[in-house]
Order: sequence, then C-alpha cells, then structure tokens
Amino acid sequence: MADDGLGLRERKKKQTAIKVWRTAVDLFLEHGYDQVSVAQIAEAAEVSKMTVFNYFKTKEDLLMGPMEEHVEDLARAIGERAPGSSAVDATRAMVLRKIAERDPSIGLSEQGNELALIQLINRTPALARRALLWSVRGELAAAQVLTEETGDGLLSAVAAAQLSGVVSALMSEHHRRILAGEAPAAVAADAAERAERAFALVEKGLSDFAVRA
Repeated sequence: MADDGLGLRERKKKQTAIKVWRTAVDLFLEHGYDQVSVAQIAEAAEVSKMTVFNYFKTKEDLLMGPMEEHVEDLARAIGERAPGSSAVDATRAMVLRKIAERDPSIGLSEQGNELALIQLINRTPALARRALLWSVRGELAAAQVLTEETGDGLLSAVAAAQLSGVVSALMSEHHRRILAGEAPAAVAADAAERAERAFALVEKGLSDFAVRA
C-alpha cells in the first residue's frame, strides 16, 4: 500500500488502518474469529474501540474489508475492454494478468497468512456467507455491464455466470493445491495453461456474444 501523493494526515490515517487490520488478522488467526472481540483488537492495536469503527464499520470488515475491492474486478474488466474484444477475451486477459503478477485475488499468494485467512473464512459461517454474497454481487455487476451494452438481460446473465464460474473455479483450484501442500510457485507454473483450457471450454459458446463494435 503506497503512500505516494498522500498528505501527512492521510498517511497517518492509512497507517493506523493497516495497523488495526493486521492486529485483527493476527488475533483472529491465533484465537479464532468468534473468540476475538473488537475491544480486544482495539486494546492490542493501542487505539480506542471508536477508532476501530472509524475505519471498519463491522467486525467482519476487520477481516474481509480489504478483499472487497476485488468484488467487481470482472465487471471492470468487461466494461473496460477494447473494441473488437469479447467478454471472454477480457476475462481471460484479466486472469492471465493476475496469474503473472501472483495476485492473491486469484489464489496464488505465497504468504502463509493469506492462505490461513482463506481457511478461517471457509470454516466461519458468517464470513463464508459474506464471501458467497460477494461472488453473487460480482456476477450481477458483470451481468449488468453486459446488459447495458447488449440489451439482452438473459444472455448477459448466462455469460456472466459462466465467466464468473471460470474465475471462481481457477481460484478454488489454486487454493486447494496450495493448501494440500504444493508450493505456490509450482501451482503458478501451470496456472496460465490451465486458465487457457478453462476459457477455451466456454469460448465457443460465447465467442460471438458482446464483441464490442
């Protein structure tokens, strides 16, 4: 998280938010999400409880807030694609870029904490529900972009569901393999090839849909 272009006040606020988030993550991973209170997080971070809520509206936000910025990645990729590029082209390019960059949002993080966070989310019902809602929101946002462009709500929903499904399946596969003990570098080594095969599976059916004029 770069501080470039931020004034002193903004930098301090950002540093405080990062400190609170990291403190919360450490406590959640050590003790479990349900066993840690906001008051305990505030005490450990050496801030007031009110300060915590100034940066994070809910306890769930303390863990998952920073991840939410990726909810509409698919919609943005589709909406910003170049003329002549299909929705499949745009989604594949986004995924391949994330793979090349080892982006945590595609499940290729080499940080142990991030993998532990995924496990924590999966075994905590409130967090798992929120993650599922994010997936639904992301798919709906992509469908909306396509509907506005094509005027066909049904086919846009079908296309968004397929593209969102490919992204989710690839991310889940990366998580599964790494959590099973494979080195992130080994998983990343063939991630692009697997992504190409996954998109090829849906490309024929979607190749003529939403090609930007």
